[in-house]
Amino acid sequence: MKIFIPFNEPPMTGNEERYILEALRNKKLCGDGPFTQKCHGWFEEKLGCAKALLTPSCTHALEMAAILIDIQPGDEVIMPSYTFVSTANAFVLRGAKIVFVDIRPDTMNIDETLIEAAITPKTKAIVPVHYAGVGCEMDTIMEIANRHGLFVIEDAAQGMMSTYKGKPLGTIGHLGTYSFHETKNYTSGGEGGLLIVNDERFAERAEIIREKGTNRSQFFRGMVDKYSWVDLGSSYLPSELQAAYLWGQLEKAENINEKRIAIWHRYNENLQHLEQSGHITLPTIPDGCIHNAHMFYIKVKNLKERTKLLKFLKEKNISAVFHYVPLHSSRAGMIFGHFHGQDIYTTKESECIVRLPLYYSIKAGEVDFVIDKVHDFF
Repeated sequence: MKIFIPFNEPPMTGNEERYILEALRNKKLCGDGPFTQKCHGWFEEKLGCAKALLTPSCTHALEMAAILIDIQPGDEVIMPSYTFVSTANAFVLRGAKIVFVDIRPDTMNIDETLIEAAITPKTKAIVPVHYAGVGCEMDTIMEIANRHGLFVIEDAAQGMMSTYKGKPLGTIGHLGTYSFHETKNYTSGGEGGLLIVNDERFAERAEIIREKGTNRSQFFRGMVDKYSWVDLGSSYLPSELQAAYLWGQLEKAENINEKRIAIWHRYNENLQHLEQSGHITLPTIPDGCIHNAHMFYIKVKNLKERTKLLKFLKEKNISAVFHYVPLHSSRAGMIFGHFHGQDIYTTKESECIVRLPLYYSIKAGEVDFVIDKVHDFF
């Protein structure tokens, strides 16, 4: 029987089923139960943030962030075009215009040297996206934001357990967001997200927005004698079943991280000579950044070669994939935003990326099989 290697499998560490059953027996399913509180405590201790709030998805966390910084119609938000649609959608829903700038070819992150030129009197926020769990140049971004009085919201969807100069990704800007989608290093059972508040002035309002615009959380803590509708909001609480699944993974977070890092290095070390011979480009990790091995990608010469490689790997029963189509080239991207400056790298580099299988349960022999087939192709 031929081996088949999927691109991804959601991690399972062993306790997820037991915790989900425990949550069912607790008869507390609608959110903010015991498992949610355990997760919140873990994040607040691990990340050192003012407040951590689980959400049904990273999309919801970004939407909450847009409300918290009071995005209004006509405001402008600067971000890379090479990102998932939710990064832009969250702000477009509040009426913002998206200003896309080019990326750095080494990390695929926003080019921090191009941000300041894109700022106008309408600019409200900068949204750096930490691609592949590798930190953007946050010192420069924060300096620009502070000088211009702008908010910084870190899209750290792929960045749990990664750091920039010793600081966890997501904890450097005013607000940070994470994803626990099934393709991420840690999942809460398919979807899932997290909003972290680093600026304490947003902490109380974040709870209110998450609770449909009510002060329900304050009521349950005995801070008010009844709760009512006090602000904008929506239903941003995840199911307690999601939190139970996630808790089973957070208990083994270091183990998951170590396993992924080992896989990443196995790819990197065994593909070095293909880079040295000019066939591929391997990922770059800048000084001061510690990544979480969210993905391992290679870059080939162009779109035509990528198409051939993906077809070749598929024939060998290996599921490898490309990634984002730049948002500024999409129909909605043209309506809701514009690209500032030249697209030197965003489209060109996005057409070269091939992401190889990397997940917690992948075996060393399977990784070696992928490596061998990549070698065979070249």
